[in-house]
Amino acid sequence: MNLPATRKPRRAPAEIRERILQAAGEEFKNFGFSGATTLNIARRADVTEAQLFRYFNTKPVLFHEAVFEPLVRHFDAFNAKHLHDVPERIVLRENARLYIGELQHFIRAHSKMLMSLVFAQTYAPFTTPGVGEIDSLQNYFARGAAMMNRRTGGKAKVEPKLMVRVSFAAVLSCILFQDWMFPPGLASEEEISEAIIDFVIDGITVNHES
Repeated sequence: MNLPATRKPRRAPAEIRERILQAAGEEFKNFGFSGATTLNIARRADVTEAQLFRYFNTKPVLFHEAVFEPLVRHFDAFNAKHLHDVPERIVLRENARLYIGELQHFIRAHSKMLMSLVFAQTYAPFTTPGVGEIDSLQNYFARGAAMMNRRTGGKAKVEPKLMVRVSFAAVLSCILFQDWMFPPGLASEEEISEAIIDFVIDGITVNHES
């Protein structure tokens, strides 16, 4: 006796879309923009490739919604929590140490997303957004430069607009490329983290020296 084939329960469009986004996020994080394929994303989401393209008509569009938009939301949340004027009672160096530590945690938590953007810009620079297109990142730079200008009375040794970008780049690169730059046995992760903090603080405090 042949039993009737079990039919899969019909999914709502919102559920299908969310499954595709989750699958795409994992695929892009693991394989980058060029290595990820829409076929594998569809299989991971348990949908057909035709279904995937009904919701996202191109791979760059899918990348943008699965990787770029979530990263923007995370960065907005980070800015809302940390990007504010520091009360005068808090020592600059002490506050900077706490903040840079939090920035390292943020970048580590989203390192795969950030690396996906880096590789996407390398292999598909005209079809995918880059880190520089994150508005909240540009706001972060502008606000940081303005705060530094106020604290130095406009007499900073290094242009604040340049300093905030160099400081961020130092933290970002040390974390994203940690395996390349710090071979096993050179230092513990805690020692690396402390070295990054001290390096950035020493750079920042140059602008506060009389």
